Amino acid sequence: MLLIAFLGGILTVLSPCILPVVPFLFAGADRTRASILLTLGGMVLTFALVSSLAVVSTEWVIQASNTGRHVALFVMVLFALSLISARVGDWLARPFVLLGNRIDPDSRKISGPLASIMIGVATGLLWAPCAGPILGVILTSAMLQGANAGTSLLLVAYGAGSALSLGVLIFAGRGLVNRLKPSIPVTGWLRRGAGVAVLAGAAVIATGANDLLLANTSSQGVSRVEKGVLETVPKVVDYLVSKVKADSTMGNAQGAMPSLSGAVDWINSPALTNEALKGKVVLVDFWTFDCINCKHTLPYVKDWAKKYEKDGLVVIGVHTPEYGFERIIDNVRDKVKEYGITYPVAIDNNYAIWRNFDNQYWPAHYIIDAKGQVRYTHFGEGSYDTQEKVIQQLLEEAKASAPAA
Repeated sequence: MLLIAFLGGILTVLSPCILPVVPFLFAGADRTRASILLTLGGMVLTFALVSSLAVVSTEWVIQASNTGRHVALFVMVLFALSLISARVGDWLARPFVLLGNRIDPDSRKISGPLASIMIGVATGLLWAPCAGPILGVILTSAMLQGANAGTSLLLVAYGAGSALSLGVLIFAGRGLVNRLKPSIPVTGWLRRGAGVAVLAGAAVIATGANDLLLANTSSQGVSRVEKGVLETVPKVVDYLVSKVKADSTMGNAQGAMPSLSGAVDWINSPALTNEALKGKVVLVDFWTFDCINCKHTLPYVKDWAKKYEKDGLVVIGVHTPEYGFERIIDNVRDKVKEYGITYPVAIDNNYAIWRNFDNQYWPAHYIIDAKGQVRYTHFGEGSYDTQEKVIQQLLEEAKASAPAA
């Protein structure tokens, strides 16, 4: 999901919603590379912080957000005036010298890094990217789970993707400015023109005119691309996983079956323990009901559960949620009924069983022999024939060892 969020951020540069903040970023194209990177970094971190807090929806957060936008607009107006007139810039910078917080980028010894970060922070406060499919998935997850480190990391990845695409364009513009430097009058006009653009951008955002300007624009093309990313990236990851780490070699035991303790509830069965499963071949399936890959594997898992139950196979579904709504036990019960799952399902809301198995994927299959040893693992979709053959072989082994036991 981090990769998807990053790619979604890169695609933001194609969206009309990025237009209102473009002047703020391109106005400083003549600054140093470090200054530009600090500005982009400030934008990314501020966007992630504001977006994370937005899901809290408390009154103080809303008020702080509104106040932050007003402060950001004020900073942008000062920045624009300092670009338009060096004399005005010097005059405006005097109060900030005392605070060590000058906004004039020409005085880098005193305020360069801090001024760059300020512009980035202000841009992050004013930037409201289109909530396309990818950002929608991130924000929906945040709404359901509340502000958390995972969601903030996804928002940082999204912002970093946007910063990368914008940074490429800004550095390209910086190269053009550097080539024009011998012509002082031209660069002076460019500087003043950038200041006017920033001032106009601040006015557009302050008056709400950006909504009118963007009313007739469309993000359908970008949305289609984002939907393609959402559908394609998981398939590519699953393919790579299946090639690199999907199948373990059938044969020697990989270790004792990890504990099934820690589930908050069980469906279709009382709580099962490792001790109670001795003598049985066990298939542990880590899944979550909104995972498309899990939905693709379920028909095979259900078929094995019915086909080999009489031979001693026990299938256990471990439902470990990915999103907040998947943590609601009643939702899981409804989906278990809807999908026609009749084998035991452990509700692993606290990721206890997930951690016991040191698992990292949805879906993930662990096949355990009658002696309680993990003999085969598979991550992702596919290899159904191989998995069924493993089940058959382990059942034969269990049957052969039964008289001796």
